[in-house]
Formats: sequence, structure tokens, C-alpha cells
Amino acid sequence: MTTPTASPTTTPHLPKVGVGVLLTDPQGRILLTLRKRPPEADHWSIVGGKLDYFEPLETCAIREALEEVGVQIAIERLLCITDHCLPHEGQHWVAPAYLARIVGGTPENREPDKTHEVRWFPPDQLPPNLTMTASNAIRALLGS
Repeated sequence: MTTPTASPTTTPHLPKVGVGVLLTDPQGRILLTLRKRPPEADHWSIVGGKLDYFEPLETCAIREALEEVGVQIAIERLLCITDHCLPHEGQHWVAPAYLARIVGGTPENREPDKTHEVRWFPPDQLPPNLTMTASNAIRALLGS
């Protein structure tokens, strides 16, 4: 594999970091968001977003849960890390996903420009169009 080099006028293509949060409720349901934008537009995803420079991963997860769905969370554990490569979209993300529980607030769509819908799903009734990160996090949670 060759490593891209940057000229003085270009920036190399580097992977981005996106932190995800798998939220469950006391009934065991999973909270998913239906994405409007790439990567994987029109697919159901876990809550999450882009890591800010020098931001700790767990801080990003907590911030994204509040920004996207309006809830305060407590991180329980790291579930998985997805090497999220989507060459057809020109996207490459490294995406850690955490399991967390809601400790305050009620989930709602706080970013209607980015998200079509926010909805709870029982684990046996998940939509077929899950993002790669959601699929991996749910598989890690359910042990399958």
C-alpha cells in the first residue's frame, strides 16, 4: 500500500474520527437515528458525531448525545471500534462506539437538518438499513 504524500498546495486524505453511542432503555430497546447526510444517508445509525481536536473520546460521546437527541448519558463501556471505509462515498472514519445509559432528558430529534427521525427499536425488530457502525455496535452488545 502506498502512502499519499502532500504537496505544499494539497492536504492528504486522512481518516476522520467519529464517536458513537449505543443507547438502550430499561425495556432493552435501542435508540437509532435515521440519517439525512453521508456517510450512509437514509440509514439508521447510533447517536454520534465527529471528534473535535483534542477532545477526549468519552467527552465527545457525551456531547453528541446531548446535541443530537437532548439527553445526558453515563458511559458504561467501549463496545467496539469500526474501521468505517466507504470508498464509493469518499469517506473513511475510525469509529469507536460506547454503550451508555440515559441519566437525564427524553430523546428527541435535536438536529432535524441532519436527522429524519429518532426512534426506539426492540432488538428483534431492527430496521434492515443499519449503518456499518450501528450494525457493529449492536452485534457487540448482543454478542452475535
